[in-house]
Amino acid sequence: MHIEALYRFPVKSLLGERVDQARVTARGLLGDRAYGLVDTSDGTVASAKHPRKWGALLGLSARFVAEPEPDAPLPPVTITLPDGTPLRSDDAGTDAALSDLVGRPVRLTSEAPAGSRFEEQWPAIEGLAPAEFIEGTTHAYEGAEPVSAIDLGLLAPGTFFDLAPLHLLTRATLDRLTELGGGSDFDVLRYRPNVLVGGTEAGFAEDEWVGRSVGLGADVRADVSMLTMRCVMTTLAQGDLPEDRDTLRTVARHHRREIPGLGTWACAGVYAGVSGAGVLRTGDPVTID
Repeated sequence: MHIEALYRFPVKSLLGERVDQARVTARGLLGDRAYGLVDTSDGTVASAKHPRKWGALLGLSARFVAEPEPDAPLPPVTITLPDGTPLRSDDAGTDAALSDLVGRPVRLTSEAPAGSRFEEQWPAIEGLAPAEFIEGTTHAYEGAEPVSAIDLGLLAPGTFFDLAPLHLLTRATLDRLTELGGGSDFDVLRYRPNVLVGGTEAGFAEDEWVGRSVGLGADVRADVSMLTMRCVMTTLAQGDLPEDRDTLRTVARHHRREIPGLGTWACAGVYAGVSGAGVLRTGDPVTID
């Protein structure tokens, strides 16, 4: 097995960047989800998981102006608007320009506010998530679709991660979904992993990694904690990919899995913590303990 590709997303819910190498710390890939947009009217962290409110974010992309370094100030990012206009995170007027674009007052920050929440909209797809979870977290509706308010960074407090600092996905899972999906495009960019792993056995290969340690390259150790629950964000138009809810229906129809203590979800990929830091490069070996 090997690392097929590495991805970093400097700003939460914006398109990110594919990198040839990346440093991994206890916080995941250095610079990943380093910035976020906060709605200044209510403190909610902007997430395209509520697409009718924040879907415009997937029309933006973000790149660091310089490579992040350990124990150094976080470098600014350049955000590219749909018309190609660049904005730097440290420019005066960037918050105003972004607020105009999304139609809500926002500020770009590298500090996740204490007690932050994000919102998640639940499309009418059977088997997507446990009904009791959706019902217990719903605080609003978009049409007939419930919207949950969920605490940010449950396994990575003080960050802009939804849950955990590292997300792994195999090429085999994407290939299997393509076989099952009736013509839908299961491009890796829909799923926003940090590490795409190639060379595994066929099928949903990473299912067997939960509770195990994954070696990435020479030094990095990823402790796999749980399967990755999939959401409406994977269905949205982004880059050259069209909107396609059948991609999520395919996962919900063919790969529902029990997550201990949380019920049964539509899953693809795994979340992990980091127990060994280091530098990863495309092509590095991947091992399972």
